[in-house]
Amino acid sequence: MSSSSGEESDLSDSEIYEFKEKPYEELRTGKLRVKGPNGSLRCPFCAGKKKQDYKYKDLLQHATGVSKGSANRSAKQKANHLALAQYLETDLANEAEPIPKRDVTPERSEPGKDELFSWPWTGVVVNISKETGKGRSLDEKEYWLKKFSMYTPLEVKLFFDNQGRVSEVVVRFNSDWTGFKGAMEFEKSFEASHCSKQEWKSHRSCPGPNLYGWVAREDDYLEEGAVGEYLREKGELKTISDLIKEETQGRKKVVANLANEIDMKNENLDELQTKFNLNTLSLSQMLVEKDMLHRSFFEESRKMQRLAREHVQKVLMEQEMLSLELESKKKKLDSWSRELNKRETLTEREKQKLDEEKKQNDVRNSALQLASAEQRKADENVLRLVEEQKREKEEALKKILELERDIDAKQKLEMEIAELKGKLEVMKHLGGNDDEAVQKKIKEMNEELKDKMEEMDSMESLNQTLLAKERQSNDELQDARRTLKEGLLDVLSSARAHIGIKRMGEIDSKAFQNALKQRFPNQEAEIKAIELLSLWQEKIKDPDWHPFKTIMIDESNVERVIDENDEALRNLKEEYGDEIWDAVTAALKEIEEYNPSGRYAVPELWNFKEGRKATLKEVISFIFKQIKTQKRKRT
Repeated sequence: MSSSSGEESDLSDSEIYEFKEKPYEELRTGKLRVKGPNGSLRCPFCAGKKKQDYKYKDLLQHATGVSKGSANRSAKQKANHLALAQYLETDLANEAEPIPKRDVTPERSEPGKDELFSWPWTGVVVNISKETGKGRSLDEKEYWLKKFSMYTPLEVKLFFDNQGRVSEVVVRFNSDWTGFKGAMEFEKSFEASHCSKQEWKSHRSCPGPNLYGWVAREDDYLEEGAVGEYLREKGELKTISDLIKEETQGRKKVVANLANEIDMKNENLDELQTKFNLNTLSLSQMLVEKDMLHRSFFEESRKMQRLAREHVQKVLMEQEMLSLELESKKKKLDSWSRELNKRETLTEREKQKLDEEKKQNDVRNSALQLASAEQRKADENVLRLVEEQKREKEEALKKILELERDIDAKQKLEMEIAELKGKLEVMKHLGGNDDEAVQKKIKEMNEELKDKMEEMDSMESLNQTLLAKERQSNDELQDARRTLKEGLLDVLSSARAHIGIKRMGEIDSKAFQNALKQRFPNQEAEIKAIELLSLWQEKIKDPDWHPFKTIMIDESNVERVIDENDEALRNLKEEYGDEIWDAVTAALKEIEEYNPSGRYAVPELWNFKEGRKATLKEVISFIFKQIKTQKRKRT
């Protein structure tokens, strides 16, 4: 900061009040301006500060704070700002904003400023009797708070005599000037009713039914008794002058603290301005360096482009020379090839004969292969037909046996019924002395015949019901499995689940990947595995390829197994090993079992843990476990 005096050296603290006269005169003559053209105020001694527009109160606070500032302020700065504060208070007092009035102004005219009060402000009420309460309970604080509510008391303290009756009441008010006003109004209300402290002292021997009250002062504070002890415990003696002095000191202390705080903030602003200037300078240097780097980069790029063009030209020239050399060598090769052709013409006829013989042999071999394939297909068809016929016979025999058992049971019942009927006829023709016994026997046989007929009818209806229920249950089970396979592909698709959907007739890709990774690098092995897998999957779908043979297990049973002598399977095993061969034959067996006519993969519910078809009970139990697990994860 600089002043208009132009002196370079700072003053000592003892010279501050002497030096302030010169800047004060400069301010009065207008050499140093405080008021701007737009009516705003500014500090002429802080021209470099960012903030320049002040209100009168803020500028006076700034000048006062700097003049009484910390030790790091120079004496010259303090003197200048002291002159500014004097100029504002003396010559620019009309610029000051009107001081707002206090909400509550204490009435300080009536009580003396040196009169001692019990502080916080306290009122005393005496001469309490039953007539005072007019039938109300006097030992409740709510009654007294409500009675004196117009004076806004804080709390009420009740004092009782030896008989347990309320004898005195102490009313406490706020400790500020609002509380003082309420206390004075409280006292005036009793004075207006001629029930003040003076009247109480004069009429104490015969007070009458009225309440007496006043504001507690020094004599009440020092008085012996419960009220005096309470006042000494809860408060202290203070004059109005003491309170005003404390309030003034508190305000001055707040003003000084605010001035110091403003001063510290101004210093922080100076530091921030300095840092901003340094950052701006550093940024400018960085921009200059950036421009230099950009120019050097542009020059280096042009140099690299020139070198690249020269290198390309050199490469083109070398390529042209190599092309010429290649052309000359090509001509030499052409001449050599013509010579070789001349030499080969002698053996051309022999080669043609050999080719013709080879073609004839190929035709014969292909014809033989076709014939053997046709023969093999015919044998397989015959075996398949034999096996299907045998299976149909076995099923028919089972059905016949079941029907025979049913017929035998039915015939047995019919025979028993016929026998009973015959016996009944015999008994009817019998006669003699024991006629009553015969009638009784006939009756018993009729009842037995009736029971047998009912048993036969119930057996027939039960048989029909069981057959219908079996067909219905079988249909429902098949529908359930089909629905589960179609609708739960997403639920049962986890790789770690032991119950899931397996496509029967689809080759396991892991076998191909494992086998080919031993021969090729990983990436190439994956491509080769996909190609080979696709080739054999299409091979399995071929309806004309049946690498199966039928073998006799015993005299009455035959079984279709993989024909290990099949040429395609034998070549696969020799070229790629047992692992791939096992995967392909397993898919062939599944196709033969699940879809021999369509020859395409079909989904099936599968127990991967045990390697078999999963039951409906296992699938449903697994789904319920999955649902419970998902619920626990959500919660």
